[in-house]
Amino acid sequence: MEVSKKTIFIKNWILSYVNSMPKKAQSLVIGVSGGIDSAVTSTLCAMTGIKTIALCMPIKQISSQHELSLKHNEWLKEKFKNVEIYTIELDDVYKSFQTKLSKFDNNHGMANSRARIRMTTLYQVASANNGIVVGTGNKVEDFGVGFFTKYGDGGVDISPIADCTKTEVWELGKELKIFEEIVKAQPTDGLWDDGRTDVSQLGLTYQEAEEAMFNLKSKNRSKYEEIRKLNLHKMESIPVCKIPK
Repeated sequence: MEVSKKTIFIKNWILSYVNSMPKKAQSLVIGVSGGIDSAVTSTLCAMTGIKTIALCMPIKQISSQHELSLKHNEWLKEKFKNVEIYTIELDDVYKSFQTKLSKFDNNHGMANSRARIRMTTLYQVASANNGIVVGTGNKVEDFGVGFFTKYGDGGVDISPIADCTKTEVWELGKELKIFEEIVKAQPTDGLWDDGRTDVSQLGLTYQEAEEAMFNLKSKNRSKYEEIRKLNLHKMESIPVCKIPK
């Protein structure tokens, strides 16, 4: 499908989902990180005409990432009359969390906790605005390498770009006139003090991961499968103990 048609298709899909709800959502709530996925998804939400609430939620954020998220949100607000933007500083919340759990300190756990604190914030804002939380995961992250933080059964309500590869998301970004700095920025989850990128964590570029995902004979297939195996538990339903009747 042509990129221009794809943007309209996704926008209409969001509208269709909201209109099919037993009690229609009054708002779409999304976290904007300064990366391409959230920039594209927030723009597509705004295009629906539904009240769109875009949140910047810095936690010990690297300034360049935070500045891009602020810049994108200001652009959204100027471009769409249905957009509300907020910056919710979560440093103190995170510091308190760290202190209370100092006996259970673990770098990876604390990185994931940043993501969960943001998710809790998104759901609180959504509840206060009769809204739903919109996810920003793409196909490679959500169904390929499992490069995301699992939230149990409180993840997101809808995920509009989950069927798009990262390459397709970059194409959508260009089509939607997202700032070039965001389109060209190194993908990062923003959960680490050292600013590590997705590539440094995965050991593969998104292009390499995509190629390995669809090509069984890829030179990177074994690496891809290794990463996928480690994260497969995040992509499957929560295990439930079935008690015999």
